[in-house]
Amino acid sequence: MDAFLPEQCYDVTHIVDTNVILVANGRHPGVTSACEAACRDWLTRIMEAGRIALDDGFALLGEYQHKADAQRGRGVGDAFVRWALRHRDDDARCDRIALAPHPVRGYAAFPEDPALADFDVADRMFVALARSHPERPDILQAADSKWLDWAPALARQGVRVRFLCEVDTQRFHQHKFGH
Repeated sequence: MDAFLPEQCYDVTHIVDTNVILVANGRHPGVTSACEAACRDWLTRIMEAGRIALDDGFALLGEYQHKADAQRGRGVGDAFVRWALRHRDDDARCDRIALAPHPVRGYAAFPEDPALADFDVADRMFVALARSHPERPDILQAADSKWLDWAPALARQGVRVRFLCEVDTQRFHQHKFGH
């Protein structure tokens, strides 16, 4: 993981994949304690000094709420969802980006790229959000190994994926896909 100090977080926007929240809450079987710590650290630092991007229809925020307990949960992921709910209308901490629907790709901003034709439908929102945001922020990814195969095609489309748990992600990928 790259060094990431809270003071470097100002004016840096991130897109947080839901699995980062799950891992931070200890709800992803098989990840290492180092992976859990990395996800907790990133979320904590974002809450302290960072920025996030959400869609203006708050579909992503709804997904976060579905996977975490923002009211009673005690995990760092739960705290992050509470923070996102509290700051969703704070322009200093959250960018709200309009995402136009598309009948085939899900979102108009999702690339029309044969290498991404099998991209997980549920994850297309993250890519569309990154491509629609003027800064093209990184997508923070914890341990979803399918993203390893998609990362090169996404990079060609101007979308950066920051793997917070590279060792775990590689191990899951090897186990799941055998390469």
